[in-house]
Amino acid sequence: MLPPLISAMYAAGLGLVFVLLSLRTLRLRRKLRIGLGDAGHPQMQRAIRVHANFAEYVPLCLGLMCLAEVQAAPAWLLHGLGIALVLARLIHARGVSQVQEQMKFRVIGVALTLSILLIASSYLIFNHLR
Repeated sequence: MLPPLISAMYAAGLGLVFVLLSLRTLRLRRKLRIGLGDAGHPQMQRAIRVHANFAEYVPLCLGLMCLAEVQAAPAWLLHGLGIALVLARLIHARGVSQVQEQMKFRVIGVALTLSILLIASSYLIFNHLR
């Protein structure tokens, strides 16, 4: 069995995005002097949700991608899922970050993320059944 090298590349890139989101949230906490929680500040609430939403969805998507890769999923599928995941999370972050939310970015980001989960999960189920 080969290691999941394609998924690892996307995990590394998304890990860097997570660090950037973390730093962004920390800088905002410092600027607004908020140690814990959001203090009812809309900008802080949004930064926290962008960061948390990333932490909620990305690990599951990457886990499914790794499992698919270990089961010999085609490279085109893995790259498609990986590129879509990066785009989905960046688009979602762009939409949710704005205090005057850009709903279309949020919707596109969520739709792409759920599509990735559906495609990767379906691949694993069908691969198991054949």
